[in-house]
Amino acid sequence: MLGNTNSIKVVASIPCLDEEQYIGNIVAEALKHVDKVFVIDDGSSDSTADVARSAGAEVISHATRRGAGAATRSGFEAAIKLGADIVVTLDGDGQHNAAEIPLLLQPLLQGNADLIIGSRFINHKTNIPAYRKLGVDFITWMYNLGSKVKVTDAQSGFRAHSRKLLESVAITHDDFSFSVEVLVKARKKGFRIEEVPISCLYHDQGSTSDPLTHGFSVVMAVIGIRLSNVLFDRSKK
Repeated sequence: MLGNTNSIKVVASIPCLDEEQYIGNIVAEALKHVDKVFVIDDGSSDSTADVARSAGAEVISHATRRGAGAATRSGFEAAIKLGADIVVTLDGDGQHNAAEIPLLLQPLLQGNADLIIGSRFINHKTNIPAYRKLGVDFITWMYNLGSKVKVTDAQSGFRAHSRKLLESVAITHDDFSFSVEVLVKARKKGFRIEEVPISCLYHDQGSTSDPLTHGFSVVMAVIGIRLSNVLFDRSKK
């Protein structure tokens, strides 16, 4: 699928909001495995952009907070413009281990898949709080409903995408529901989706967003994505 691996350009895209504590180490480790790192600073109020730049990343700044989906979209656009063959996404809060990037790249480099999800739940190498696990399980169940090919982690932000997929699948949701939007659209277009086990470390300070509000908004958005997909399919018959 990707031809000679020596000529493949791999880019990492890291959406960030107030992650000055972690982003420097993440960028430094990611650069050991990819050709370039984009950090999308989504309206941070701290020194995220400066720290990322000092660590070797190219920073794309949003003047105001636009959401994880919008930040991911900005990273994809920059990577495609650069000529990337593979784009890896990972979180900027230190949950993902950038040293595991090769695990996600291997199936793409072998031509076995178009989208690789780093799953937190295959080998259960995560300290995810129970309430978050419950929310992710429900969202994943909604994604899997009616599908012959199931996944274990529809909300993981640690992924690797082929250029062909990114050129065919557009992100329209600005919030965290974009993660399921990409999967639904990729599945509908016949792209091959696989998972690999990853580790994931949750820190005490947690997310910058309220988990209940965040979870409810994502669930409602995912329901909308699934319903619109079903209605659109029926309208074509």
